[in-house]
Amino acid sequence: MELEDSLFPLLREVKLGIDAEAVFEDADWCLLIGAKPRGPGMERRDLLDINGSLFQAQGRALNESASADCKVVVVGNPCNTNTLIAMTNAPRLNPRNFSALTRLDENRAKCQLAIKAGVFYNSVTNLCIWGNHSTTQVPDYSNARILGRPASEFIPDADWLEQKFTPAVQTRGGALIKKWGRSSAASTAVSIVDHIQSLITPTRPGDWFSMAVLSTNNPFGVKDGLVYSFPCVSDGTGSWRFAEGLNISPELRARMVKSEQELEDEKGCVGHLIGLEGAACLIREDTMLPGEM
Repeated sequence: MELEDSLFPLLREVKLGIDAEAVFEDADWCLLIGAKPRGPGMERRDLLDINGSLFQAQGRALNESASADCKVVVVGNPCNTNTLIAMTNAPRLNPRNFSALTRLDENRAKCQLAIKAGVFYNSVTNLCIWGNHSTTQVPDYSNARILGRPASEFIPDADWLEQKFTPAVQTRGGALIKKWGRSSAASTAVSIVDHIQSLITPTRPGDWFSMAVLSTNNPFGVKDGLVYSFPCVSDGTGSWRFAEGLNISPELRARMVKSEQELEDEKGCVGHLIGLEGAACLIREDTMLPGEM
């Protein structure tokens, strides 16, 4: 009812249903939002398995009824690995049309830099989130720019950049939950809109946006076969390519590898859902799932 009352100019009709194949029929865009949160006594691998089964079913439904060129955006956590599962179970669709939402993390990182520099939020560009949408994510301030100049020129506080900025972004969701008793809603919705707009609007020359996509054939040295967040560029048709011209320092590389390994571990835990029977499931229980952030 609220969707109808909002008078969105492109909204024509709202349909509700529980049959995924019927809901996805001929769809050009699908937003997979729902996922089960982790409950008391539940191990991390349990949640990966439960949500993985949900996204396996949705992937199969997409394969049966969605448009052949359907674009799929996964929001439900753990979104990177859920995207890999849905993608693998929808072989009829182009794997490059699947992506996971890390734009909320990018927006959070831009917010932190803008506040520290004392500028408007839209003054921050070239901010990339590398890796998993989890506490191993890598918000990259080293390539970020403020008003067209390196962020470090506006924020000379190296200690803040190196020691405080990254944890502030990684734990922003947890801070929100602690303050309000619930996870983000409005900012997540805004970031979904930003994500889609970045795909259907040509990227400004020299800039990029964050999006978790299949890592195969990436130019950054990340292992193939993972859904990993990269800096991306779009021509405005819904397609994308990897951005160019980023500097990856040894320190940045080490952090990128840590997030890569976490995704590799998650992939092993859901191997039975993506045709990798017998894959090793090595999950550290002291790491937080994205939904707990």
